[in-house]
Amino acid sequence: MQILPYRFEGEVVRGFGRGGKELGCPTANMDDSVIQNLPESLQVGVYYGTAILEGKKYSMAMSIGWNPQYQNEKKTVEIHLIDYAGGDFYGKRLSAVIIGFIREMKSFGSLDELKSAIAKDIEVARRGTVDQNKL
Repeated sequence: MQILPYRFEGEVVRGFGRGGKELGCPTANMDDSVIQNLPESLQVGVYYGTAILEGKKYSMAMSIGWNPQYQNEKKTVEIHLIDYAGGDFYGKRLSAVIIGFIREMKSFGSLDELKSAIAKDIEVARRGTVDQNKL
């Protein structure tokens, strides 16, 4: 069954505070209603797509899952808006479209390996959304 592209909208909530501070990759953590409404067939992993925040469209890289590097017990949806230069937007509405799958979630041997994988994910997401915009 084809589930992509998959559209959703939700409120940005506070997460664990690791994305920007520890990983150098700030993320918008989506509220529980987004997580609860995800199709069961949408596997955990890293995806790319587009998001709209305050009327502006961004390419995005996003993770769905338990973040095995940190052994989270709560499933999360975290979105990195590529080329977003603004400040915090907690409490704002964000809409997004998941276009494609990048990779499965996994634990890395070090924080540097995770940072490197995230940088590659962002580049794949940037290329993927650019290619989609050409269609």
